[in-house]
Amino acid sequence: MKYTIKKLADLAGVSTRTLRYYDQIGLLKPSEINDSNYRIYNEKNVNKLQQIMFYRALDFPLNRIKQLVNDPGISRLEALKEQQRLLKIKRDELDGLLTNIDVTIKDFQGEIKMTDSEKFQAFKQEKLEENERKFGQEIRENYGERTVRDANNKFANLTEEKYQEMNDLEAQLIQNLVELKKHPDLDSDLARTIFEEHKQWLTYTWSKYDKNMHRGLADMYLQDERFAKYYDDKAKTKVVKLLRDVIYQYTK
Repeated sequence: MKYTIKKLADLAGVSTRTLRYYDQIGLLKPSEINDSNYRIYNEKNVNKLQQIMFYRALDFPLNRIKQLVNDPGISRLEALKEQQRLLKIKRDELDGLLTNIDVTIKDFQGEIKMTDSEKFQAFKQEKLEENERKFGQEIRENYGERTVRDANNKFANLTEEKYQEMNDLEAQLIQNLVELKKHPDLDSDLARTIFEEHKQWLTYTWSKYDKNMHRGLADMYLQDERFAKYYDDKAKTKVVKLLRDVIYQYTK
């Protein structure tokens, strides 16, 4: 069956503007343009749009989705199975948070007594599952299954004091990066402080520090926009290249 852009937009629950943008960036090209200059989409386009929407539900950026859906080495069945796996992880994140809220309500009402650790366990688990969903494949390719497993276990077993320290340190790191961007001097005390903060932040999950792994991680920040987005969004400005430069400066 064939669809005009309006009919496909209505079928999928997206706007025609979205489909035009997907066409513009080469993500979803119509199968043909008819004599009236209308975009026409076929069944293959429909299947591809469904695949795109699954990735969007997983918060994948459009340029990454474009790479995946156009990769001849990935079959549609393989993509669907991977999307299924990632969506189950996302579901588990929400289930964990809902369970924690339910227990917290009972604690508030005096029905049970939660420990301080239990109050934050769901958030740590959510963070692990979010990282797995977004970055798991790339991190494993670069560092191996054992390294990732050890890091996840160490993070999951952080005390609430250490977990809060880690979050506070990250916030300070971001603040210092924003400050350094105003006057980017890699030989400054502030640059050195940023390096030490990032190094210390890694030790909350790394079993041992390795400067080559640190450099490799910095390279991943630049090569994959999802990693860059993590820092840039928190800083509300582009800082990831500066962070990479700082890491390279102090791991010579």
